[in-house]
Amino acid sequence: MDIANPEQPVRLDAVADTNFSLWHTAVFSNDGSKVVFTDEWGGGTSPNCQSMHPLEMGGNTTLVIGRDRKFTQHAYFKIPTAQGAQENCVSHNGSLIPVPGRDIMVQGWYQGGVDLIDFTDADKPVEIGYFDRGPVDAPAADGAAVSRTRGTIGGSWGAYWYNGRIYSSEMARGLDILELVPGPMLSANEIAAAKLVRWSEFNPQSQPKVTWPAAFPVVRSYLDQLVRNEGLAPARTTAIGRALDAAEGQRGGARRAALTTLAAAVSQDAAGAKDGEKVRAMATAIRELGAVR
Repeated sequence: MDIANPEQPVRLDAVADTNFSLWHTAVFSNDGSKVVFTDEWGGGTSPNCQSMHPLEMGGNTTLVIGRDRKFTQHAYFKIPTAQGAQENCVSHNGSLIPVPGRDIMVQGWYQGGVDLIDFTDADKPVEIGYFDRGPVDAPAADGAAVSRTRGTIGGSWGAYWYNGRIYSSEMARGLDILELVPGPMLSANEIAAAKLVRWSEFNPQSQPKVTWPAAFPVVRSYLDQLVRNEGLAPARTTAIGRALDAAEGQRGGARRAALTTLAAAVSQDAAGAKDGEKVRAMATAIRELGAVR
């Protein structure tokens, strides 16, 4: 909807999907070009993440918003680890993780736990991290023991990123406060860059636009992504990394001059790069860092 005139909102587009039971919540990419919708199939009380359940129900779908402000639906996503018959599980509430250059969200899946999802490629959303407490023990009928044969409602109702941590409201077992750790799909620089984004308050339903300060972890996040995705020749990513290390060791005018020179060189790399868009984003981040006094 276009709400530029709040007294006369205009519907720009609509989408429907017979696989979706309940269009429950949504997370936008930071640039507004994609949106992930969640399907709370069963209302959150049923074990809908078992191996026999379809991928298309009880999960997410990613839509691209074109320049014409119309939706195009792309892939489905569901947590890849099948859950048990006693674990209520379905996609639920989450928020964006502010990693520059990527579209990453964290999301609660009730007893499916907390999932970290990269939806940068709308056709191939992928899990890059998770946290799962396991099933909630249910009291037996006589109250004397726990039952493994019947379930109880619990799990992560919602998981949200706020000022460097993930906060998950665990319905039956309290609050989980989680911290990201580096791995093959998420680097220490990307986590450090995300932690640079600070808010005095956060409402995930209003989802503020993220901006990053000029900082070395932001530049190195782009570099790590170019290395991981082979978006720029290895010889150049190695040289850029060394140039960044050298510039960081300098101060004042010498640092600014080194970064300005590096930004110009990286801008030229974009033309022959596999991922020219990311190279240009890195050049911009280097240039902004070089302008810091």
